[in-house]
Amino acid sequence: MPASDTAPHRAGSPGAPHPLEIAAALCAGSLLTLMLLSNGMMAAHTTPVFASLTAHGVGSVVAALLLGLFWMRRPSAQRGQPRRRAPLWAYLGGVSGALTVVLSTVVVNSSLALTGTLALGLAGQVVLALIFDITGALGLEKRMPRRNDLLALAAIVAGTLLIIFAQGSGQ
Repeated sequence: MPASDTAPHRAGSPGAPHPLEIAAALCAGSLLTLMLLSNGMMAAHTTPVFASLTAHGVGSVVAALLLGLFWMRRPSAQRGQPRRRAPLWAYLGGVSGALTVVLSTVVVNSSLALTGTLALGLAGQVVLALIFDITGALGLEKRMPRRNDLLALAAIVAGTLLIIFAQGSGQ
């Protein structure tokens, strides 16, 4: 397979996503739902901050194990080579991750419930992603949204509003 077929797509790059990329994204979304449910249950029995601390503690252990596994599978010739450094702002992902877990564990136990929390979270993700694409924030290649992007956003917002405001109307 040519290198261009295995390289990750940058914003605005031509070509359809690889089926494994689609499967990985679907798995990530499913895992996000499972994470939100388990963290919400932990928060209901303790506190949102304790639930976040527990999730990040367990996540750190799993990440360390995976890092060790990937390091062992790496060819020995590459193990001593220096790696590129991430930009300083990239470390803020931990802050946003912690805040996401705390805020979602509070909200999932509210009248929004799991579905409303995830729907609003998805809408927030898409809106911020479009803003980042348009502005080229944080090193992304600038990309103006296409009509389909805006139609997808409208569908997500409409679906979110239906989920939140139509709760119980069909009962």
